[in-house]
Amino acid sequence: MKILVTGGAGFIGSNFIRLLLQQHPEHKIINLDLLTYAGNLENLKDLSSHPCYSFVRGDICDAGVVEDLQFDAIIHFAAESHVDRSILDSSPFLQTNIMGTKNLLEAARRRGCRMVHVSTDEVYGSITQGLFTEASPLSPNSPYAASKASSDLFARAYYETYGTEVVITRCSNNYGPYQFPEKLIPLMISHAMTGKALPVYGDGKNVRDWIHVHDHNRAVDLVFHKGRAGEVYNIGGRNEQQNIDIIRKILSVVAEIQGTDPERLNGLITYVKDRPGHDRRYAIDPVKLESELGWKAEVAFDEGIAATVRWYIENKDWWSRILSGEYMKYYETQYGQRLGK
Repeated sequence: MKILVTGGAGFIGSNFIRLLLQQHPEHKIINLDLLTYAGNLENLKDLSSHPCYSFVRGDICDAGVVEDLQFDAIIHFAAESHVDRSILDSSPFLQTNIMGTKNLLEAARRRGCRMVHVSTDEVYGSITQGLFTEASPLSPNSPYAASKASSDLFARAYYETYGTEVVITRCSNNYGPYQFPEKLIPLMISHAMTGKALPVYGDGKNVRDWIHVHDHNRAVDLVFHKGRAGEVYNIGGRNEQQNIDIIRKILSVVAEIQGTDPERLNGLITYVKDRPGHDRRYAIDPVKLESELGWKAEVAFDEGIAATVRWYIENKDWWSRILSGEYMKYYETQYGQRLGK
């Protein structure tokens, strides 16, 4: 089978390609990625000569690019994914997340092929108590979440209207190697290593459910091969943590590995003005995935976060090259005023 993986040069997509090649050597993978700021071919440089892997630079919003490719199935990771960026300018989110997904759905419809649409728990909005299930109503609160909810609805519509064999996954917050440094965990690791202020939105008590990228990708692999068309599968880690607790845990691990005073690192924590519409708590129930497909998270959080911190410490050259140029312009726009610069 030839599988088109969109966004395969990004954090989750590159980790997924690595997993797929290991678990299913019978498949061939085409990685379609536009290589915007978060796409990085260094993530897969060791696979560049793999006989079952090929890379195509292209935009999922260009129907002609998609049409020219030869594939039997689609696993769709490509997306604009950072909430803060969507607040600054939602236009790229509408284009990539909605129109790009529509192009892929149309390609799947015409070819009669299977498609997994990778979405997010943020489409459900915030919840005070209990857990979101696949039957919970969509109530997105950020432009990013709204664009993903819209793409989810297009996926559902293509199944209901055309019978397109599409499955939707909605996952909680990922962490692990190769994550772009604007996201919470790699941002805190890199700043702790370099002695920079650690910007924490609001009171730091927003709750997220965290899952290692390896466990997320194992679930996507299962859904692709065994999930029922037209269904939604929540992928949750059963690991709710307040942001401030995550940060303090990261600092503890950094201090232990580097032999640094943990109190000095904790002194870098800087509470900043909260972002607009900041959801208080995300929490999803993965019982459907567990009971139907036999999936279960394997990576314990303490083990996973320690391994992630070590990876960033050992791969400083990778993220140091990213923390320059265009990303730093964005960082100054997002945090400069909040940090009093």
